[in-house]
Amino acid sequence: MNINGSDLIKACSAIGAGLAVIAGIGPGVGQGIAAGHGASAVGRNPGAQGKIMATMLLGQAVAETTGLYGLLVAMLLLFVQPLS
Repeated sequence: MNINGSDLIKACSAIGAGLAVIAGIGPGVGQGIAAGHGASAVGRNPGAQGKIMATMLLGQAVAETTGLYGLLVAMLLLFVQPLS
């Protein structure tokens, strides 16, 4: 088996991309929890639905950036390989 530097870089880039995509698990769990708590808050106080939904959606948008950054890093590792 003869592995040169270029093959090693490609293999490590693929492994790193897989690890970066795992960053999408956290935002998914967090958004599910936020949506559940938002639904229960609206159930307790239906008059405050607008404020609850706005705050919940803003929080979910902020949480989603982590997943998007992980996807961006994965795409960069897979398709931009400056060392090879």
